Amino acid sequence: MKRIINYSSLLLAAFFILSCGDDKNAQNSSAARPALPFPVISVPTQTVTSFTTYPTNIEGIVNSEVRAKITGYITEVLVDEGEKVRKGQPLFKLETQSMSQDAAAAKANVNAAQVEVDKLKPLVAKNIISQVQLETAKAKLQQARSSYNSIAANIGYGTIVSPVDGYVGTIRMRTGALVSPTNQNPLTVVSNTSKVYAFFSMNEKEYLNFIQNASGTSKEEKIANFPEVSLVLANGKEYDQKGIIETINSQINPNTGTITFRALFDNSNGMLNNGNSGTIKVPSVYENAIVVPQEATFEQQGTRFLYTVLEDNTVSAQPITIKASVDNLFVLESGLPKGATIVSKGVGKLRNGSAITPQKIDFAGTTQLIKTEFQ
Repeated sequence: MKRIINYSSLLLAAFFILSCGDDKNAQNSSAARPALPFPVISVPTQTVTSFTTYPTNIEGIVNSEVRAKITGYITEVLVDEGEKVRKGQPLFKLETQSMSQDAAAAKANVNAAQVEVDKLKPLVAKNIISQVQLETAKAKLQQARSSYNSIAANIGYGTIVSPVDGYVGTIRMRTGALVSPTNQNPLTVVSNTSKVYAFFSMNEKEYLNFIQNASGTSKEEKIANFPEVSLVLANGKEYDQKGIIETINSQINPNTGTITFRALFDNSNGMLNNGNSGTIKVPSVYENAIVVPQEATFEQQGTRFLYTVLEDNTVSAQPITIKASVDNLFVLESGLPKGATIVSKGVGKLRNGSAITPQKIDFAGTTQLIKTEFQ
């Protein structure tokens, strides 16, 4: 029994000695491993601009529906779709022959009533008839004139003119179609697109952030101080004119939870049409902000980190809070002081406490998407 115990003690002692030897060898191996080079940068402050995008639809500043004021058949369509027209220019002609006959009859009634008035005037002057008879004749004359003027006006309405300067939209009715004031759809729409409105919406949170960050004490002052916005067209290219936000709807849409903005763009070149779609880019300017390259960060369990370089050239994982993303940079809300030194690339190869050989590089170089030996 004693011999067995002695053998067990010897085995345990041997295992302990071997384990200690292995730990010492591992430590020596780790100490002997050289610290790898990593690019590091001093974190600067910069003024940067980020953009938030919103879908938009374009409308001319004036969209005037063209409708018939009388019932009749279209005899002529005088313009074509897309044609530029002036206010008062004839667009459609309606059949008015029957009204012309009525007008001739009404004109005859006017002439007859005028004759009657002219006949009674000298008789009243001579006290042959009473003044009442003359006034009655004058009333009939006025009634005849009103009837004639009404028919003449309706004949005039047979020529349908453009209510505004602009461009003719879709023409829904052609020659031979019967139109009337009760038609559900207009004959066409004339749009003034010398300037256009771009409508877009923000949700309630975005709206509150946007309005609170704008300078000014009143809503009107804030709107006046809003930055200019850009318009990206449906082909992905940016429109060459900047727009200004003119108005914000006073109510939140209860169905969508959004509030509508209206921006104004100059369109003197005629490039934009009524009904165009696109994307509005609303800028947010961050002045003297602490910025870091996105590739210098990594994420663990929903938290974003980067590695700061300590005095002994080891790295420490530092949690950060991100305010905005601008191109390949992050704008920081908190977590890093100005001038801190961080590892700019290759963070996936590091662990907290790793020793490195810092290689200082210029911050501007890290913002360019190029390959280096550190990637």
